[in-house]
Amino acid sequence: MGFWNHVKAQFLDVIEWLDDSRDTLVYRFPVFNQAITDKSRLIVREGQAAVFVSEGQLSDVFGPGTYEIGTRNSPISTFFESIKYALDYPYKGDIYFVSTRQFTQQKWGTAKPFTTMDPQIGPVRIRAFGVFSYRVTDPAQFLREIVGTDGLFTTDEINGQLREKLVSGLVSAIAQAKMPVLELAAQYMNLGEALREQMSPWFEDNYGLTMTDFTVSNISLPAEVEAMLDKRSSMGLLGDMSAFTQFQAANALETAAGNEGGGGLGAGLMNAGVGLAMGGVVGGQMAQAATAGGTFNPQTAAPPPPPPQATTLHYSGPDGQSQLSPADIAAKINANPTGKHHLWSPGWDGWKDWKEVSEVAALVAPPPPPPAP
Repeated sequence: MGFWNHVKAQFLDVIEWLDDSRDTLVYRFPVFNQAITDKSRLIVREGQAAVFVSEGQLSDVFGPGTYEIGTRNSPISTFFESIKYALDYPYKGDIYFVSTRQFTQQKWGTAKPFTTMDPQIGPVRIRAFGVFSYRVTDPAQFLREIVGTDGLFTTDEINGQLREKLVSGLVSAIAQAKMPVLELAAQYMNLGEALREQMSPWFEDNYGLTMTDFTVSNISLPAEVEAMLDKRSSMGLLGDMSAFTQFQAANALETAAGNEGGGGLGAGLMNAGVGLAMGGVVGGQMAQAATAGGTFNPQTAAPPPPPPQATTLHYSGPDGQSQLSPADIAAKINANPTGKHHLWSPGWDGWKDWKEVSEVAALVAPPPPPPAP
């Protein structure tokens, strides 16, 4: 190599990195013949750091600012102790620019459902997903532990590893919280912030990164559990079942009035039955209002009382014990008239034969007559 080629190899006016990408973490500056020489100017912009590697060993890290690369410049005197090889042997090294801005909206999610113990439902499988943000806060540590000699390092090369760590931490945090899955939706922000504070020191010590944000966007339940919750919510919306039944009956009457001659026999009977039932209710309320000397108002009339509860008796027979209505007991006796059937109800001294209980005996079919002579 001639003298002027050595001069060309040593001469660098400006060392800087103009980056317009949104995913580049580290960029190795293309130094001609890998020769870092005296009298050059280093420009480090906001959101960047420059790392000098001297003959294979990391030497200095420079924050934002402009530096004259010279042996007499105190900020980098440790890097250029001396240009002792003169022009024939230029000083060897690499320059890495590291982006220290925040990398936001990095997506994370569980690859498959994980199982957690819900104190109310029991074991349940759930999924979770969201976004996270981070930045490089220790460029030297990040270069040593993660980048190595990679000349162009992007977020795609590390996000997978970060996601694995974050999801593992989230699963552990949910398991330790022992919180019902139905209450997790109200704790998304607290859960994300707690996990960020817990995981950030580990990332700083091992990767030179700081986790600036961790957001839980959604925690989803299996389809069958969601269907069960929807039914439970629907029951809660119905409220007073008696009032809901009356409302449905009134709608049926209005629909029947609008159907002129249509619907068939089944629809006619149904409409007639509803009409008779509603007519009885409304008629009774009107009569009550007339007796009291008032005016009937269908909007303020009280609903009818609930129907009386069916009577049941404790039954013991050939097929075991159960609690049945008199009609069901009579059916069992008719099916097996020669068997032993005993009944009991609270307040009785003991079990009675079915023939001693009038409300059951009245429902039992009489024995058939003997055959004709």
